[in-house]
Amino acid sequence: MTLNPVTRSYLVVASTFVVAMILAQVPVPNWAEGFRPDWVGLVLIYWCLATPNRVGIGTGWLVGMIQDVLYGSLLGQHALALTVIAYLAARLHLRIRVYPPWQQGLVALVLLSIGQLIVVWVRAIIGQSITGWAFWTPGLVSLFIWPWVFVILRDIRRRGQVK
Repeated sequence: MTLNPVTRSYLVVASTFVVAMILAQVPVPNWAEGFRPDWVGLVLIYWCLATPNRVGIGTGWLVGMIQDVLYGSLLGQHALALTVIAYLAARLHLRIRVYPPWQQGLVALVLLSIGQLIVVWVRAIIGQSITGWAFWTPGLVSLFIWPWVFVILRDIRRRGQVK
């Protein structure tokens, strides 16, 4: 049974988000928890850059709501952060796409830091405090793995014929 191209494209994109959410939930030792990259944010940024007409603000909101449920956090905090990230990535996609992957990694760091600032802001509003620098290290780790994420997702996009 062959799928039509639109359905196949949506399944490929959705499967990458599912894998990112699984990677975000895989248990790691306590010392390594701060070094876990923001897998969902990286995948969202990639798809917003590659296919901004297919993945955008709505996808960011939906994925963020699912992430809030998975983390058991305040409903909407990650949704707001990922919506802003998706908006900025989709809005600036023509400029960002011409950069080499290492410069795109710097842009991803800035976008993910903006998302982290939003999460910190929401947590401060509800009275939860963020302690230590470990909260900010996922953005830095994401900067260093962005070139590999970019290459892997680009290959998946080409093989899955996502346009």
